[in-house]
Amino acid sequence: MRNLHHSRDNKHSRCGPPSGRMLGFIQPWLLLLLSEESAHGYQLLDKLNQNEDTRGIDPGFLYRTLRQFEEDGLVKSSWDMEGRGPARRVYEVTADGIEYLHSWVGHIRSNRARLGRFLETYESCFG
Repeated sequence: MRNLHHSRDNKHSRCGPPSGRMLGFIQPWLLLLLSEESAHGYQLLDKLNQNEDTRGIDPGFLYRTLRQFEEDGLVKSSWDMEGRGPARRVYEVTADGIEYLHSWVGHIRSNRARLGRFLETYESCFG
């Protein structure tokens, strides 16, 4: 049996938890931002980069996600022809998108409860 207990000083350990942002967590953030106000892609990218949980998102990933959301009926878009420069696609969340966001929140709350139970048990063992 392998010894899975490693000291914190072992820099070559493969038994550490993953770090960084949670994969897939961009989706609820996008829907939440769009529920606050309609926006074009660069506005959304700017807002995501202001949040440490979503900072550094790839613009290509953002636009692929928005296109998939539109195909799934979670957002709709229209062209903004006003203003300076080229026309921009403006996205807004749909009723289905709000429903999907509510589902995400239920999932997040459930995970938060499970994590809380884990941490309580951990604290009772090592706290």
